[in-house]
Formats: sequence, structure tokens, C-alpha cells
Amino acid sequence: MKLIIPMAGVGKRLRPHTLTTPKPLLPIAGKPIVQRLVEDITKVIGKPFDEIAFIIGHFGKEVEEQLCSIAKDMGSVPRIYYQSEALGTAHAVLCAAPSLDGPVVVAFADTLFMAKDMPFNASDDAVIWVQQVDNPEAFGVVKLDKSGFISDFIEKPKTFVSDLAIIGIYYVRDGKNFKDELQYLVNKSKKVNGEYQLTDVLENMKGKGIRFKTGKVDEWLDCGNKDATIYTNRRILESLNPKSLVDKSSKLVNSIVIPPCYVGENVMIENSVVGPYVSVGNDTQIKNSIIRNSILQTHALVSVAHIENSMIGNHAEIIGTASEVNVGDFNVLVK
Repeated sequence: MKLIIPMAGVGKRLRPHTLTTPKPLLPIAGKPIVQRLVEDITKVIGKPFDEIAFIIGHFGKEVEEQLCSIAKDMGSVPRIYYQSEALGTAHAVLCAAPSLDGPVVVAFADTLFMAKDMPFNASDDAVIWVQQVDNPEAFGVVKLDKSGFISDFIEKPKTFVSDLAIIGIYYVRDGKNFKDELQYLVNKSKKVNGEYQLTDVLENMKGKGIRFKTGKVDEWLDCGNKDATIYTNRRILESLNPKSLVDKSSKLVNSIVIPPCYVGENVMIENSVVGPYVSVGNDTQIKNSIIRNSILQTHALVSVAHIENSMIGNHAEIIGTASEVNVGDFNVLVK
């Protein structure tokens, strides 16, 4: 079985952080978003994927090596594909055409989820994972027939038809058939608002007899913007064992870490209170500060500050401020 992960988007809503780092590689509780996604889906499948294909923009050699390392660490063969133009979800998946054969899982890289029990049956024709939402008009949703199979795919319905939102994870048993349908959509230039939509492909497959089941998650976690990412960081921290989240190489001097928190390698915390719900990247220094519900990346410095609900980039410096901040890599904020 193969895992396809489209992740070529530029992540405009998470700027300034995505100006220097692709959104799926931003950290959540000490691990890149895409790594957590790969680990969680592998658990659902119950065994390593034969291959993990990442569909990216031209992010550079270092990013490609990091992605390949994530796949290899999970016991899978890595593949890298490129999407040079943003032409929609169906076009993104088709960029990995050579990998679309046999059983395939497609998971978009800004999708994290929590599920205590998420049964999976590889003999099903297809599975679309969904979550019940309060605002279905903002999502693609599915409608079910009396037997529990998907009867309709509706993209951002203006009137209520269903509250089961598609979370961005799909399974198709026949990857070649899936590829042929994707290619047909592109060949016929069937676009919606200038883009090739994956829901149109799924609708065509359903019309030809493919039976789609739904898989449900307990919680769907978004990393679309700063506030959503910070909330996702909080929920992931709450799900982990707090005793294992402070690296032994880090030093606390006259300081308190209130769990749940993640504290990476070689972090120095002096005369400070950190937590709850804070992730601190490697080699960061925190002095005379109070930090709550925030994400600090690597080699950052926070001094004489009181911050909450904030994201601080790599090598950034926050000195003498009391506020909610969103500071990118190598920036300095002094008050």
C-alpha cells in the first residue's frame, strides 16, 4: 500500500512562518506536522506503507532530505514529486501518477486527527474520512444513503445537506482506476473556479459503481492559521504523556514547567514559568518570562516577556514585551 501526501501549498495564512518553512514542516509538540500525520495514518493501517510519496513545490534539497528521512524512519520507501502550479486537489494528487497503483491512501498534509478507535478494512472499495462539524457550508461534505454508503459529494453547500465534512484523508483500493479518473478530469479540462476538484473525481467513480464508505475520527485538528495551529499544539500535548516531553539535556534554573509542555534539546529556562500548553524547540533560551499556550521554534530567545497564544520562529528574539505575538524566523521584537 502507498501513501500520497500533497503538500505543495505556500501556506499564506500561516505567514510569516511559511516564508521560510513549508507549513507541513512546522512543529507541533516537537514534531513536524507531516511527520505526525504519517505516524498516525500508519497506526490506522496497522503496518508500514510500502512507499510514501510527497508532492511538493520546489522547497529545496534540505526539505526533500527531511521528508525522505521521515518516510525511511517509518520503514517506507520515499518518493518526491513536484506540483509547479496550484491547479486544485485533483491535479495535486495526479502529480504522483507513477505511484498511483494498487491500494492507495491520500492524505493532505495540513490534516491531523485524533481517534481512539479508527477501524480500517483494505478490502473496501474506497473510504473517505469525515468529521461532524457545526459549519458544513465551509467544507466539502458527504451525504449517506440508507445503507450507510456515500450517495453524494457536495462542495461547500449553501443550504444544509449534511454535516459530515471531508477531512482530507482518502483510501482507494484500485489506484490505477483512481489515476485514470484523475487524468480524465484533466484531459477534459473539467475545472471549478479554475481548479480540478477531487470531489468531482470521486463523484465520477461513484457513478461507475465504486462504493464509498466513511471513516470517522474523534477530532479533526486544523493547522490552517496561527490560532488553529496553537490549538492543535495544545490538543496534541494533552494527548501525550507529560513525563516524556521534557528533554534531559534541557536546564531549568529557578523555573517551573507546568504540563503539558514539550521542551526540546539544550533548552535553558531561567527564572521563568512555562506552560501549560507550550512547545519549546531545541536550543531556545527563556529568561525572566512567563509563557503560556504558545509555540517557540529552535534557537529562539525570550527575555523579560509575558506572552500567550503566540508563535515564535527560529532564531527570533522577544525582549521586554507583554502581548500576543506572531514573529517569524530571525526577527527581533524589543519593547
